[in-house]
Amino acid sequence: MHRRRFLNCAAAACASPWLPGIARAQDAAFPSRPIKLVVPYPAGGSGDLIGRIVAEGLAARYGQPVTVDNRPGAGGHSGAEFALRQPADGYTLVLATIAHNGAYKLYRQLRYNPATDLVPVALVAESPNVLMVRNSLPIRTVPELLAFARANPGKLNYGSAGTGSATHMAAELFKHLAAVDIVAIPFSGGAPAMAALLGGQIDLTFETGSTAQQAIDSGRVRALAVTSPTRSPKFPNLPPVADFVPGYAAVPWYTISAPKGLPPAVLAQLNADITAVVRSPGAAPRWDAIGVMPLGGSVEEAVRRNQVETRRWEAVIDSARLQVE
Repeated sequence: MHRRRFLNCAAAACASPWLPGIARAQDAAFPSRPIKLVVPYPAGGSGDLIGRIVAEGLAARYGQPVTVDNRPGAGGHSGAEFALRQPADGYTLVLATIAHNGAYKLYRQLRYNPATDLVPVALVAESPNVLMVRNSLPIRTVPELLAFARANPGKLNYGSAGTGSATHMAAELFKHLAAVDIVAIPFSGGAPAMAALLGGQIDLTFETGSTAQQAIDSGRVRALAVTSPTRSPKFPNLPPVADFVPGYAAVPWYTISAPKGLPPAVLAQLNADITAVVRSPGAAPRWDAIGVMPLGGSVEEAVRRNQVETRRWEAVIDSARLQVE
């Protein structure tokens, strides 16, 4: 009996040095706890819908909750700043858009630099915007819109998802290339701007197809054109704006990003898993339902896309002399 007790104690003593190592290995496995995906726009808009598809797919893949945290404000920068205050461990991600990857130069006093403080993890999706007007406006084509705007400078207004958002930049590019004066009215996201158009409080918007799809299909708004350089398979009856405004193209894209300093192994795993979710056959009907094209791809592809778009939109901001204090 004493010998057996001694052997048991000895075995436990020999095993105990390994237990902390095993626990550490288990803790190091990613993810070992819930993940938060910050969507810096209100619920119901295109960014929210896209973020939820990614979050649900990752949750199913990881067996861990992946929650969407809507934090609108400052054209998408409030949510990004919140994410940057969290540890760079992969447990806080942010849905980044043109506001962070292309148009941040609009803001003189940002408290962070999106180009260096946010790390692109994976491309998610892209979708053309749709140029729409309220039904009560006597405008049915882009040429009619251009004619009305030139004859009535400053009389028309447009709503956007916020300063620096994809809808804002699409409208400002239109104004700049077409040389028209249309007043900007920023909202806290695409859903509020769309609600204002449906309610007749604004004249037009360049909203994402995912946010606008239902209103277009029901005939509650009048769609004039898409912002992609060619016709969109989702809206085959709509001509591109470029048919009437040469050189025009504005295709919003979405990236999952994280605070800089993300461990390389975690970055690689998140990239692979987000790409698998985005490209999974099960997600295809959901992407189609909201009118976006899934992307995915390597970290390098995400970095390259964001760099190219940043240079392009910085040129637009400079040439149009856009600035926000």
